[in-house]
Amino acid sequence: MTMELKEEQLKVAESQLRKYLPRSQQVYGCLLLYNRVRSDPVKFLVDRWPEFSVIIYKPQQEQKGDVFKDMLVFAIDEAILEETIRKPSVIDWTRYLCFGTCLHHWETLKSVASEKDVSIRKVAVCRKMTLEDVSNSGIAVRSLDESHISLVNRAWKFGDNEMSVRMIQNMIMNFPTCCVLDTEGRPVSWILTYASCAIGMLYTVPEHRGKGYAKVLISTMAKKLHALDYPVYCFIEEENMVSYRLFKKLGFTEDPSHREAWFSANELEAL
Repeated sequence: MTMELKEEQLKVAESQLRKYLPRSQQVYGCLLLYNRVRSDPVKFLVDRWPEFSVIIYKPQQEQKGDVFKDMLVFAIDEAILEETIRKPSVIDWTRYLCFGTCLHHWETLKSVASEKDVSIRKVAVCRKMTLEDVSNSGIAVRSLDESHISLVNRAWKFGDNEMSVRMIQNMIMNFPTCCVLDTEGRPVSWILTYASCAIGMLYTVPEHRGKGYAKVLISTMAKKLHALDYPVYCFIEEENMVSYRLFKKLGFTEDPSHREAWFSANELEAL
């Protein structure tokens, strides 16, 4: 029987997920951050307790347009995963959904979506890159603040809408960020932390590229996360070879056999 984890069970679940790293990285990162920083309301659902085979990170969708509140899934048993996500109490298949999970769960998600008469597609397939050795860059940068939300939103490939503004506001106000400022105090390069503890949204305005800002930000953010005892990792879309080469040069490594993927269903429901 599927159950929601209570306050006293969340720390135990965090320890259990650590045993399955790096495959459990996304849900582990969300749980780790949630145990330390309470921001948006979420639920952590498991198929059973204390020895679970499926755990789902389920953000609370307060509005119909909450399209960036991804549901993250970690499972060690495909049959139990299929049984779990069929349940209406776990997933409302009539609503817009975005799943983040291991690519090898694609067939299970597709099968259940078909059974529910729901269209589903792959949005992105990404390398997961991890940094174990955090070096000292020796360069101090500042954090983003609430006045920078609009700037970051306009630059993000999925941004420039009300839903992404809420997501970016949550990230800037609650999780680690780094930025480089110009002489007038305006951010010209920045990097943020997602609710899964993955770093991302790395961006440098075009006229300031080629100055090494991205390397400085990645190294500084890695130091900041490491000091907090957070994992240091990121997701890079398979076709993004520029970012892949940059992170690899900075010491990030990947498991070539593993890919994380995002799948969306009922996209019209998000409008």
